Amino acid sequence: MASFFKKYKLFITTLFVLSCIIITLFYSILSPEKILPIYQPAQVNYELVDSTIQHQKKYHHIADFSLINQNGDTITQEFYKDKIYVADFFFTTCQTICPIMTDHMYDIQKQTISDPEVLLLSHSVTPEVDSVAQLKKYAKKKLVNSSKWNLVTGNKKQIYELARKSYLAVKNAGNGGPFDMIHTENFMLVDKKRQIRGFYDGTDSEEIERLLEDIKVLKASYKN
Repeated sequence: MASFFKKYKLFITTLFVLSCIIITLFYSILSPEKILPIYQPAQVNYELVDSTIQHQKKYHHIADFSLINQNGDTITQEFYKDKIYVADFFFTTCQTICPIMTDHMYDIQKQTISDPEVLLLSHSVTPEVDSVAQLKKYAKKKLVNSSKWNLVTGNKKQIYELARKSYLAVKNAGNGGPFDMIHTENFMLVDKKRQIRGFYDGTDSEEIERLLEDIKVLKASYKN
């Protein structure tokens, strides 16, 4: 028996390698590459979408914007040009879900800190309270890296319209001024064309893992 294996060692080894290659090829063919959906307003909970676009089924993109970050710098869509980014809505005095969301956003910052292709953007839903100084204090406390992650404040109407007409992410409070809003736990993954590619529960650590995996999927799609 030993002499048989010795005689046909090369043949058996070659056959084994070829078998592995064939199995790998079949697996890749039968397991199609994951593609992230492109979310349109009509696909999202209507409570989070402005009534003017609730039935829109295509061509949705994040609108242009101009807001002020924790350093007093003007941040526009140009900062995020040709970038993948994660967006959310919060306020610095929130004592319920915001601390958890911010901690999870920090985890994303940590996981992507050496990747210039991925950025973060957090919008205050109480800009009248969250001044630049307040955001700066909060950013320092939460170890925000300004080159990676912007906490932004600005005109309340603009933030409201971004939340409801672009990111499809907050509810209309309906009990105050025309631009009062109730933020949610949603994190949104935005691609290089300013399209929404995923929604995630920012308070759920498993959802954050899913988000990080989807970032890898999205990055890979630009290499194909």
